Amino acid sequence: MPITPERLASFDEASVASLARRLEDDDYPTPFAGLSDWHLLRALAIHRPELTRPYVHLIDQEPFDED
Repeated sequence: MPITPERLASFDEASVASLARRLEDDDYPTPFAGLSDWHLLRALAIHRPELTRPYVHLIDQEPFDED
């Protein structure tokens, strides 16, 4: 399911909590399913940050040196 403005607008606190719970449990049938949820939470953090503040730890990435 593509990430659209309408899809992002449909989220509320309960649905974001459910999304975050899935990410915390990390119990996906494929790695791509988890990545899809991660991208969705990241889009929500950009467009609806008030909903994702409690879950910022799930989308924060530590900087790393590729060398």
